[in-house]
Amino acid sequence: MKAVSLREQLGSNTYPGRGIVLGRHADGEHAVIAYFIMGRSENSRNRVFVEDGAGIRTQAFDPQKLVDPSLIIYSPVKVVGDTTIVTNGDQTDTVEEYLKASKSFEEALRTRTFEPDPPNFTPRISGVLTGFDYKLSILKSADGNPESTHRYFYEYSNPLAGQGHLIHTYRQDGNPIPSFEGEPALVEISGDIGSFTDMLWESLNADNKVSLFTRFIHVKTGETQTRIVNKHN
Repeated sequence: MKAVSLREQLGSNTYPGRGIVLGRHADGEHAVIAYFIMGRSENSRNRVFVEDGAGIRTQAFDPQKLVDPSLIIYSPVKVVGDTTIVTNGDQTDTVEEYLKASKSFEEALRTRTFEPDPPNFTPRISGVLTGFDYKLSILKSADGNPESTHRYFYEYSNPLAGQGHLIHTYRQDGNPIPSFEGEPALVEISGDIGSFTDMLWESLNADNKVSLFTRFIHVKTGETQTRIVNKHN
């Protein structure tokens, strides 16, 4: 399978929803993380990313316009030891709790399901990265039927330089919005953190994009570079 361009993969989709990219930079030395959120409603669009310790959290840009915080206010990124957790919801906290108890990513997510937001039943997407190795997961309803949960796990050890994987919540826009299908997409990862961040942000639909987080981790030294872009500056 050939790695595809992130710009093309995201630029051709008006509403991938929320998305995670994990991988290894073309220089072979940096692990790479990206997480983005999009929104169609005023409530979903009324958000920004802010730093929170070694991770980030979402918060309302205008607190007076916040309607229901339950599915939009959470910590997308946390760090436990040398492992970075990134998810699209409060399952970040579940994974953190399990890792601290020496339990696994998979065990944590077996206690969770998709989001309770009919008729979309938005999938929960999650990832963990340790060194260059990473795992991704998606928890989905059974083709929109909430009576059954489908859990998918993908594990990538010693990824090739310049390659990563992208997973997102929705296949495309719609009513209801169809869930992501298939394996995470194999994507190219290159450029410095500034150009990588700019490329991702410019690739997301201008009307629907809300916030973007990127991080480069030098695996040998542990040095990190982080960028946050918010539509509401």
